Amino acid sequence: MPRFAANLSMMFNEAPFLDRFALAADAGFKAVEFLFPYDFPAADIATRLKDNGLSQVLFNAPPGDWAAGERGMAALPGRQQEFRDAILRALDYCAALSCPRLHVMAGVVPAAGVPHDTLTATYGANLAWAAEECGRAGVKPVIEPINHRDIPGFFLNTTDQAAAVIRAVGPEKVGMQFDLYHCQITEGDLVKRVEKHLPLIAHMQVADNPGRNEPGTGEVNWPFVFERIDALGFRGWIGCEYRPAGETAAGLGWFQPWRG
Repeated sequence: MPRFAANLSMMFNEAPFLDRFALAADAGFKAVEFLFPYDFPAADIATRLKDNGLSQVLFNAPPGDWAAGERGMAALPGRQQEFRDAILRALDYCAALSCPRLHVMAGVVPAAGVPHDTLTATYGANLAWAAEECGRAGVKPVIEPINHRDIPGFFLNTTDQAAAVIRAVGPEKVGMQFDLYHCQITEGDLVKRVEKHLPLIAHMQVADNPGRNEPGTGEVNWPFVFERIDALGFRGWIGCEYRPAGETAAGLGWFQPWRG
C-alpha cells in the first residue's frame, strides 16, 4: 500500500510549525517531510517526532538565499564551499532526526549566462562530494526535476535529465525525488514515467494540477496512479507536498483509502 508523508511546510498551516506534527499524527499520517528545519533546534523537532510517533523521511539541504530567490547551490559555480557547509549542516539535522533522505536542490541558472557545460560539471562534482558525505552518514541524497512554471530557470527539469545525472554519479549513491506534480506539468504520462525510472526513484511527492492542491481537485486520475505505483512495488514514501484548497483536514478525503 502506498505510504504517504504529510508535508508540514504546506499542510496544517492552520497551526504553528511545531504544532503541525500532532495534527499530522491525528490525521493518520505515520511520517512527515518539510522544506527546511533550520529555524528550529533539531532537538525540538526530534521531540515532536517522538511524542507523536512520526518518522522524518525527507527535508531539503540549505538552498542559499531563499528570500532572494535562490533555490539551491549544487549547480552554481563559485559556491562550492558554501554548498559543502550547507550539506554538513543538513547532515547534523539528519542525524538528530533519523532522516534517511536529503533533497539537494540544483539551483536557478545564473542570469550572467554561465555556459551549460560549466553548470553541468559543477553539478556533477558537487553531487559526487555530497553523495560521499551522505553515504558516510547513512543518508541518501536525492535530486528533483522541477518545472519552469513554479521555479523559472531551474537547472534540472525532466526525469530523463535527472536519471542521466544519477547514473553518472551512481544510482547506489544518489536517488530521484519524483514529484508527480512537476512531472505532470513538464512531461505528463505519469505512470509510464514512473515505470521507466522506478529503479532510480527513492522518494515521491504529489499534488494535483492545476493549482497544486490536494489530489482530487484537478486533472489527474489519482486512484489509478496510486494503484499502479503500488502494483509496481514502490515501497518508499510519497510526500504530500500540496497546498490545501481549504482547511487541511477537510481536504483529506482522498487519503482515507490509504490511511494506515
